[in-house]
Amino acid sequence: MSVTLRTDLGCTEAVIADDGTLSLFYQAAGILNQDLRIKFVNKEDEFDSINWDFKFKRSTLTLHYSIYNGISVFPTKTTGAGDRENDAAVELARILAGKLLKPVVA
Repeated sequence: MSVTLRTDLGCTEAVIADDGTLSLFYQAAGILNQDLRIKFVNKEDEFDSINWDFKFKRSTLTLHYSIYNGISVFPTKTTGAGDRENDAAVELARILAGKLLKPVVA
């Protein structure tokens, strides 16, 4: 799984899976919570999208799911996001993409 970068939101959006499923979103959220010990500070669940906010490397980021655009990570404050926030989003998306690729060994 490779990460695609977009700037349509006014910040760097790191797309983990453009055809990602809801199941994959929850798997990514589990990796953040269990493996990386990240706590979600805000959760917004809508009919066609989910936005869960969290802190990573002194930046507030959003794990996003959309039935139209898949799964991505971007700075929570899309307008005015600085290099630190944009870089953190890309770094975390690459970590997630790598962990989502690994097969589960039973």
